[in-house]
Amino acid sequence: MRKLVNKTLEKAGTLSRNSYPIKTKLHSNLRKLQRSIKRNYLLYLLVFPVIVYFVIFKYIPMYGVQIAFKEFIATEGITGSQWIGTEHFERFFNSHYFWRLIKNTLGIGVYQLLVGFPIPIILALLINEVRKNAFKRFAQTITYAPHFLSVIVLVGMLFLFLSPSNGIINKLIVLFGGEPIFFMTEPSWFKTTYVFSGVWQQMGWSSIIYLAALSAVDPQLHDAAKIDGASRIQRIWHVNIPAILPTIIILLILQSGDILSVGFEKVFLMQNELNMESSDVIATHIYRSGILGAQYDYSAAIGLFESVVNFIILIMVNNFAKKTSSTSLW
Repeated sequence: MRKLVNKTLEKAGTLSRNSYPIKTKLHSNLRKLQRSIKRNYLLYLLVFPVIVYFVIFKYIPMYGVQIAFKEFIATEGITGSQWIGTEHFERFFNSHYFWRLIKNTLGIGVYQLLVGFPIPIILALLINEVRKNAFKRFAQTITYAPHFLSVIVLVGMLFLFLSPSNGIINKLIVLFGGEPIFFMTEPSWFKTTYVFSGVWQQMGWSSIIYLAALSAVDPQLHDAAKIDGASRIQRIWHVNIPAILPTIIILLILQSGDILSVGFEKVFLMQNELNMESSDVIATHIYRSGILGAQYDYSAAIGLFESVVNFIILIMVNNFAKKTSSTSLW
């Protein structure tokens, strides 16, 4: 018995000695944090409202995600509802519209990334090369303005411009000998109409961050390239693009993480029975199931599935960017 007690005391002493460096390091880190807060308290005050916003509106509501694994009954509440595991996920995966939703959502997301991501970069490079300040301001105003249109106004403009009888686009098609195209009802035209109207609306606003990055390029680099005989295209390719490449990579990672988060409002406003084959996405299905059908638990499971897939894609793209370049989110 005495030997057992001695061994226990020896182990306790060993553990306490091993834990001592950990405690010392923890206290050291806390002291560093306190000094940093005292030295930069204004910056911490500046970021504090943002932290509060994310905690209240992003993290605390995550408590309700558990209804995706329950048979939610409003009168019983979240904690009182019966736990059913992954039944809602299995129901969604085995439904006949699962692959249609994935195909449409992923198709629009990838299409939007491939077309909508490089165009603001090209626009920023073009605007940056304009030497007349008056024309540069005019071009920026014209390209920024559509961003401030509401989604309802934008979709209304689409119905007017793309009307098969009175729309200006179809008038031009008929003028050149073609047949009117039913853009808003043909399933084959839905993705193209959705993506390019979004590019037109957002390309000017999205180019602002690239213009800001281009303004930080050292003019001496361009002077040196001119002395070496580089043309304007060569200077754009070898000076401007490498300078904004870290910004491009970061924004590409962030946009890749939203590839399944196709906006609900615009799709819903453009959707009708004739183009449902191409316009039915995860967001509209959640609306029909959760809001109209009052299946809150089932729609929460679909939303959680979408978020998990987006998170996995974000991690994969970030790791790929880290391996191929020195720029990544973490």
